[in-house]
Parts: sequence; C-alpha cells; structure tokens
Amino acid sequence: MNWAYLAPIVLLCVSNVFMTFAWYGQLRYPAFSLTATILVSWGIAFFEYCLAVPANRIGHQVYSAAQLKTLQEIITLVVFAVFSVTWLGESLKWNHVVAFGFLCGAAFFSFHRWS
Repeated sequence: MNWAYLAPIVLLCVSNVFMTFAWYGQLRYPAFSLTATILVSWGIAFFEYCLAVPANRIGHQVYSAAQLKTLQEIITLVVFAVFSVTWLGESLKWNHVVAFGFLCGAAFFSFHRWS
C-alpha cells in the first residue's frame, strides 16, 4: 500500500485522540475553572493540529477534500465512541449505533466511484 493512502488515516486517528481529549476530556473534571480548562484544551489541540494539517496535506495527494473530510468524520466517531465509553463511562445506545451506521453509509457514497 502506498504511504500517501495510509499516512493520513494514521495521522488523523492520532490527531482525533488529542482533539477528543481537548474538547471532551474536561467533562470529567467539572470543578476546574473554565479559564484553566480552555488553556489546557488549547495546549492539547496544538498537538492535534500538528498531526491533522500534515494528514490533510499528504492525504490530498490521493484523496479529494470531500473524501478527507469523510475520513475525518468517521475516525472522529470511532475515537469518540471509544472515548465516551472508556473515559466518560457513558454507554452507547442502539440509536447511536444506527446514527453511526448512516454516517458510514455516507462514507460509502463519498468513496464509491460513480460513472
């Protein structure tokens, strides 16, 4: 497999872990001040950008922008689902699974070659 196809997926997976913690990790610590939470979140998000920007630049060599965005959304949902269950202790319900399934259907339409 060509590195340009795989690198964006790997980089986006890792960047999404950072971004999920930047956006939602603080929900576990509601007593922290909002100002401190924002500063910590920005610090975490910096590393997300350091991975997401190269992922998109490399990925655009082989994927369209729409395909990259679709990849990003699917990866985000998978990372968030794992995060939600493991970090926040929330459970996924059947309707969440159905919603994720529909988004995976969107990925099919984004990547399928239509004549």
